[in-house]
Parts: sequence; structure tokens; C-alpha cells
Amino acid sequence: MVPRYSQAFLILTLAALCGCSSGPSAPDERVYLQELAAARTEKDKVFKDAPDCNVTEGTVCSPVPPPKRAAVLPLRYYAADSAYSVPAILKLADDRPVFEMPTSTGKPRRMQLVGMLEFSLQGQPQSLGAFVEEGTEQILQLFVPFADMTTGTETYPAGRYLDLHPTATGYYTIDFNRAYNPFCAYNASYECPFPPPANRLKLAIRAGEKVPGA
Repeated sequence: MVPRYSQAFLILTLAALCGCSSGPSAPDERVYLQELAAARTEKDKVFKDAPDCNVTEGTVCSPVPPPKRAAVLPLRYYAADSAYSVPAILKLADDRPVFEMPTSTGKPRRMQLVGMLEFSLQGQPQSLGAFVEEGTEQILQLFVPFADMTTGTETYPAGRYLDLHPTATGYYTIDFNRAYNPFCAYNASYECPFPPPANRLKLAIRAGEKVPGA
């Protein structure tokens, strides 16, 4: 199995490239679309050119095995839609409870609930749990796994992920255009947590990454 820190290192690198959302903002639409397109192009380049994570550890690497890269890349996305970028507020959980999330390998991963992100989408109130690994002391990133009505058809059957940088205010921007597939979508050697029941949205999120190519 690929060591977890290799995946974490690449996620943090791609987060920097993608400009993952941390708080409400109203960027110029044209600039926003350009930045999103550039981030997707850069991610394709990393996945295409970086060493195989099964061979290289502790550096930027690609979760897509070399024999699969021609079929998988470029990654498939919905067209960018700013309606899927919405403000949210994080309601902190009491005592940061621990949950055992099922994973793609069958071994549960112990995660702590930091709080619930509350927002409105398509005119309906919604919420998603934001998590960190159990025992995390300094929160550098919030992990938001989710499933929706496209999961298993148009998008990856195990759900998709969002990463958010913590804010001091508790206000965030949830940008589903930046939703990405877990690495197990490309390589079964990765251990990927599945979204808990509370993070299964009862609407179709046609934004972000689609199911990988054959």
C-alpha cells in the first residue's frame, strides 16, 4: 500500500496550485475561470509527468500508474459553474468527536469531526461535516468528503473530496468546482475514506471532477 504521507504531500501541493477556498470572496468571474482552468491543466501535468507513487515516496508523485495515464488523462470535469461556489459557516462540534470512516481497503480510518459546514445550494439548506485525522493538534486543512446524486453514475462511486484551509472567522467558501476524486479512483493501493451518511447530499452536484476515464 502507498504510504499515507505520500498522498498527503501531493494533496497539499495540489491545494496550493488549486487555490483551495478558505473564506467568502467575490472574485472577478473571468479571473476565477482562468485560475480554475490553469489549476486543472497543472494537475494534469503533475499526474502525467510525476514519478509513480509506488516507486517514489516523500515527494510529488502521481497516483495514476504509468500504463493508465494515456486513458485517464486529461482528467474529466464538469464545465465550471460559479453557482456551485457558495458561502458557508462552520459550526464547531463539541469535544471534536471521533468517527470510524469505512475505507476502500476495508480498514476503518479514525477521523475527528471539527464541525458542520452550513450553506445553501440550489435554494436548499445543506450541511457537510469537516474532519481531521484523529489526534491532529494543529489544523492546517479541513477534509470534506461528500457524495451526491451523481455518485456512482457520473462521478466516482466512492464519492469526492474537498479541502478547505481553516479560517479564524468560521466563514468559508465551498467551491464544488474544485471537488476531486480520491486517489483510489486511479490506483487501488490507496486507502480512501468513504463519506459518512451525514455527508451524502440529496441533490446532484454537477461540478468538479467526473468519474475517471477507462
